[in-house]
Amino acid sequence: MLSHIRGRVTRVAPTFAVVETAGFGVKVYCTPETLSHVREGEDCVLFTSMVAVRDGIPSLYGFSTEDERDVYEILQSVSGIGAKVALAMLSVHSPDGLRAAIQHKDEAALTRVPGIGKKGAQRIILELGNKLGPAVAGGSFAGGDGGNASFGGSGQVVEALVGLGWPERDAVVAYEQAVAETPGAAVAVLLRASLQILGARR
Repeated sequence: MLSHIRGRVTRVAPTFAVVETAGFGVKVYCTPETLSHVREGEDCVLFTSMVAVRDGIPSLYGFSTEDERDVYEILQSVSGIGAKVALAMLSVHSPDGLRAAIQHKDEAALTRVPGIGKKGAQRIILELGNKLGPAVAGGSFAGGDGGNASFGGSGQVVEALVGLGWPERDAVVAYEQAVAETPGAAVAVLLRASLQILGARR
């Protein structure tokens, strides 16, 4: 299993980055937070998790910190939580945000994630318990200069939201509200803001 990947970023999209390493361009699915820190043409390090998600074909998921990667893997130990939903959880909440939600049995916070209903939130709280461990303060990003990636437009954000499980109509409305509230923001920032808007409407 790949623990991390280091290389030059050749492409940044709303849901993934392509990292060139040893002559190969590796597609790595990431959260909006992680993508906001990588830039095309610059080197980065992503902490990775490999998951066989469809027909046994492995996909690589990358995170800016080891803590985020470890939380991602622990989330998938919950029955009914696969690679896609686990990534959506970390797209809406930070690792410490998830810890707080589980510690305080905050079902409403968990149901803001597409694909998680009330019963799913209850199951997550019950099965995870203390598995996520204590809060981790000030996790640092392992690559780039921390600048926001500028890589798209409304179509890409809406496509990413639909891919995470939201209806296209709702995705468009949330994107437009995010643009109105944060004009000029990078696409990764708009994607995360749109997710928060959609979660608040559930």
